Amino acid sequence: METSYKPFPKSEPVLRPDRRFLFSRLSHLIALGFGSGLSRVAPGTVGTLWAWIAFLLIDRLGRPGDAGWALIIGATLLAGWWASVATVKRTGVADPGYIVIDEVVAFWLVLWLAAPVGFWGQFWAFWLFRYFDAAKPGPVRWADQAFKGWGWRGGWGIMFDDLVAAACTLLLIAFWRWL
Repeated sequence: METSYKPFPKSEPVLRPDRRFLFSRLSHLIALGFGSGLSRVAPGTVGTLWAWIAFLLIDRLGRPGDAGWALIIGATLLAGWWASVATVKRTGVADPGYIVIDEVVAFWLVLWLAAPVGFWGQFWAFWLFRYFDAAKPGPVRWADQAFKGWGWRGGWGIMFDDLVAAACTLLLIAFWRWL
């Protein structure tokens, strides 16, 4: 059920957030990937690069293992969903490019499930994921349109198309390994 409710803020929609906006609420900090979404050029790519660096740091310093990564990714998915809903509500923009927590969660999933791979495997996983996320071919386009809207549905839509892009990336990696 699609809602016509459009939660615009009291002022104009936030089209270009700044540091003040980023640090004004925890939900903004999470949704904007701890600042990577502030990039004026390709925020989704910058958010994915930040995800890659964060993954390497968490994996090397924390050594979470498979159960730990499952918990981290699951918790970040839920936190990202919440943060996306809250940020969209405050900005009045349904699916802004500066929300990059969706790229973070999805790329962490790719890196975790594609492991073990070295730098070049991660490099190609990065570019495959960016292709699927940006070009939105086939199933990714469907996922992008399936949950458009506001509120919890729209927040899920922000996260969902990136999860489908991650699945497409992982399918190509699996196929490459099979060859």
